[in-house]
Amino acid sequence: MKQKEEMKMRMGKRMKKTLIFILKSIGVITIALALFLVTVFIVNIVCNKSELGRIEPYGQLVPVDGKNMNVTIQGNGAETVVLLPGYGTGSPALDFKPLVEQLIPYYKVVVIEPFGYGLSDVTKKDRTIDNIVSETHEVLQKLHINRYILMGHSIAGIYGLEYVNKFENEVTAFVGIDSSVPTQGGMEGEFPSDTYRLLKKSGFGRLIMKLNPDQSINPEVDDATKEQIRMISLKNMFNSDVINEGEHIENNFKAVENLKFPKNLPLIFFLAANNKDVERWETLHKEQIKDSVNGKVMSFEGDHYLHHTRSKEIVDNLRRFMEEIK
Repeated sequence: MKQKEEMKMRMGKRMKKTLIFILKSIGVITIALALFLVTVFIVNIVCNKSELGRIEPYGQLVPVDGKNMNVTIQGNGAETVVLLPGYGTGSPALDFKPLVEQLIPYYKVVVIEPFGYGLSDVTKKDRTIDNIVSETHEVLQKLHINRYILMGHSIAGIYGLEYVNKFENEVTAFVGIDSSVPTQGGMEGEFPSDTYRLLKKSGFGRLIMKLNPDQSINPEVDDATKEQIRMISLKNMFNSDVINEGEHIENNFKAVENLKFPKNLPLIFFLAANNKDVERWETLHKEQIKDSVNGKVMSFEGDHYLHHTRSKEIVDNLRRFMEEIK
């Protein structure tokens, strides 16, 4: 009996020691995790402040609806090309750099950085298609730009469709760079706003970008420009305008689902071949040009960001297309 009691006591002591060890381990892990979270949070705040002072200004600020919108203007061509970015592009002016360099020998090139993008202000005004199109038009009016080719990447295909129907007399042609189509589908569902806000506030958005730099899609530019893109992208990542635009994507697509490009508007689409993300990608764009007097669809090997890798082909074919329709 005595031996059994001693064994029970020894087992009890072992279990107690084990429990204490487990509790201490949990405590250490909890403290380490808390320190890690605090470190990520503080590093993000410090880096944000430091990088703001290292961002080099470019372009010019134009007052639009009580805020400042950043615009770059380069080239002295007789015709003007206005460039609109895809959704969430950190710095449109720098992202379009390879394309702008190919365009400026022949055109005056205007890159618009919408509110919440690049060096433009954050407006906090709902990012509905009506507001975005209205602001785009206002900035061009302020710059006295009244005739232009409208060229846009990705979601600019949606905004551009609304735009050319509202301001058909100003637009001489529409050019889509792997541009979105209202009927492409996949735009339904709730936008994960809270997740993105948490990633931004906590600093984990920066950490993810640091650990996986390949997810940052950059054009072929010099290292200094890449660093500027990185800093501006982090500054704008998941800001209130970008999140609000994401929340309006489904409704913005629906707003133009019954619209068509004006019949007499020259229309050319440059698409990434073999798009596996959207079914019937090329067919959907051919449907957009079927009633056009001058419409064309061209495909190139490459990814969604064709203006990073196929800028020369885009400009050469745009010039040829515009000459053919004169």
